[in-house]
Amino acid sequence: MKIENNSIIFPTPDDKLISRVEESFEIKFPTDFIDFILKNNGAIPITRFFRHGSNRYVVDRFLCLLDQPGVNDKGMYDIKVVFSQLDERIISDGDATGAELVPFAALFAGNFVCLDYSENKKEPTICIWYNEESDEFEPVTEKIADNVSDFLGMLEE
Repeated sequence: MKIENNSIIFPTPDDKLISRVEESFEIKFPTDFIDFILKNNGAIPITRFFRHGSNRYVVDRFLCLLDQPGVNDKGMYDIKVVFSQLDERIISDGDATGAELVPFAALFAGNFVCLDYSENKKEPTICIWYNEESDEFEPVTEKIADNVSDFLGMLEE
């Protein structure tokens, strides 16, 4: 995967921050996601297109993990910030605890690529969350890959 020069958002997360986010979301990030975010925190990809079905999608940028997003001028791209902005539109049960969907890439038109924990809390799949079609406690998603590595392998220039 190719990324734009100087597009990684610093500081990159450490193990302590990753653990705190996992605890907050009540999930465990898969190893391939952790490896990815450590190397490409918030990066803008050059290999940004992928196909699913008959559609072609554009990754605008990957989201990041920041310890203090409010202090960083790129804090609006923090996974926790985006998650809180999407609020009830990204969860299906208002009484449930923990995250079902964790956005990690912003797509053109306000959609997101997410880690999808709705079926399996230990091994998330990858889905697209559709902004325009989702409503409170009714997220609309479509599975696109079995894991982060498979998704990243779908990206092309």
